[in-house]
Amino acid sequence: MAGRSRHRTLVRVLALAAASAALALTSQTASAAETGKPVVVVLGDSLSAEYGLPRDTGWVALLRRRLADKRIDYNVANASISGDTTSGGRARLPELITRLKPAIVIVELGANDALRGVPLATTEDNLRAIIEKAQQNHAKVVLVGMYVPQNYGPAYTERFHQIYSSLAKALDVRLVPFLLAGIENKPEMFQADQMHPTQQAQPVLLGNVWPTLAPLLQDRPNR
Repeated sequence: MAGRSRHRTLVRVLALAAASAALALTSQTASAAETGKPVVVVLGDSLSAEYGLPRDTGWVALLRRRLADKRIDYNVANASISGDTTSGGRARLPELITRLKPAIVIVELGANDALRGVPLATTEDNLRAIIEKAQQNHAKVVLVGMYVPQNYGPAYTERFHQIYSSLAKALDVRLVPFLLAGIENKPEMFQADQMHPTQQAQPVLLGNVWPTLAPLLQDRPNR
């Protein structure tokens, strides 16, 4: 019960963070469409939105830096909002597609659905709709898998994780099996809430995403 109480408290905190983050999101992503380069949109939650981290130290910022270092001709628009759910991402995606016309969409959503008790069928339906909307607009998709805390029970935990692999197979999209792979059993890699990775963990998160994303970048010639 203590774990569930902590989760409810975190949901309230993230809801407040989401309200302020949403106000800044348009200006943060607007510049990505201005140069004419293809755009990678990261549609995520607090794990991608630098929750509790210094500005420009999260894995998405590290991805932007890696592309620049490798002279890979893409912009990265971080459209992640702390506390966001699959329903929120589904609602926000059409405007992002219209404005940014992404070549690639990285979908990192679902953990907050579990924290809020959203039915698994709803989470799956929302993720399917997000993927299909991106594909209909000629964007490639990377789906980022997640697990929920073990106190949800092994059956629920496995069913939740299977949503990602099932959708990836059914819709023929690339899958990152688990964003937090390699740090999940290392408390020192998490902030005080033991749910959000520290700054030191961010290169590991990028390392989990990069092998799945990199092949999709090869169709675009380097500068």
